[in-house]
Amino acid sequence: MTITPKTPAIEKAVKDSRNLKAKPDQDELLELYSLFKQGSQDPPFAEAPQPGMFDLTGKAKYKAWSKVNDEGLTAQQAQEKYVKVVNGLKEKYGFEG
Repeated sequence: MTITPKTPAIEKAVKDSRNLKAKPDQDELLELYSLFKQGSQDPPFAEAPQPGMFDLTGKAKYKAWSKVNDEGLTAQQAQEKYVKVVNGLKEKYGFEG
């Protein structure tokens, strides 16, 4: 599998996510991370190294990405969902843009 090109919509959503008025909670951040990784396929999930035993943050990120991957979301679907999640976070937390 190759790296999936990012759409203009997801590139804007990534920038917008950095300009929220408040930081999303951990679950929301993990959702964004997993959708971004699935949407970019960089590296593809099957080739991604598993985090070490004591890397708790890495393990949480890997588990979240694994869940999205197991749901069978395509890269395009993940990018579309990422944009929707960011738009919801903009409404929830406010946006400085």
